[in-house]
Amino acid sequence: MQKILTMEIRIFDRELEKFIQSLEKSTIAKALRTVDLLKIFGSRLGMPHSKKVADRLFELRIRGSQEVRIFYTFNEKSIVLLCGFVKKSDKIPRKEINIAINKLRLLDTV
Repeated sequence: MQKILTMEIRIFDRELEKFIQSLEKSTIAKALRTVDLLKIFGSRLGMPHSKKVADRLFELRIRGSQEVRIFYTFNEKSIVLLCGFVKKSDKIPRKEINIAINKLRLLDTV
């Protein structure tokens, strides 16, 4: 039997934890399931669960009554969840991308 190697998932800050806890219960369950998929598949996780947004910046796509996106990056041997938002339009708001990029820069300085 083949052993599945999983990647460590880290959360950038409490803000993201609070955001996830504020979601509808069914959306929280879907988000946690999608994070589990990311943990198992890492960089191999693709559509419809994950999509590259910018250099080193990816989005986890949680579909349902609430459309949620969680930005993440790969950092050494772990995956860092940066921030999230409830998606209300077809395009990702520039403000949300900027927040994620700023957190990515902060991560690089640590």
